[in-house]
Amino acid sequence: QLQLVESGGGLVQPGGSLRLSCAASGSIFSISAMGWYRQAPGNQRELVAAITNIGSTNYADSVKGRFTISRDNAKNTVYLQMNSLKPEDTAVYYCNAHKRMLDYWGKGTLVTVSS
Repeated sequence: QLQLVESGGGLVQPGGSLRLSCAASGSIFSISAMGWYRQAPGNQRELVAAITNIGSTNYADSVKGRFTISRDNAKNTVYLQMNSLKPEDTAVYYCNAHKRMLDYWGKGTLVTVSS
């Protein structure tokens, strides 16, 4: 079994920064990619950023140049550095791990961008 635990969400003013963390535990071998998704009220869950086990990254157009995904393999942790935050970035952010054709999800962490 694979467990994902997110942390780092909170309230931030427009233009501010936050760093989200996702710690993986349990059956972590054979994870091929990890990523962050978000879901705002009334919207579908959407991909924000992803990183493969060889370090390739992919970003949603809406966050390119503002968000950076990274991973620390020694700590089994993936990070999402979010800069220049906008009110439209407000959402619950979910950590995802893709392993052997299955997707695993964390419970989510709320990010609110508001003055």
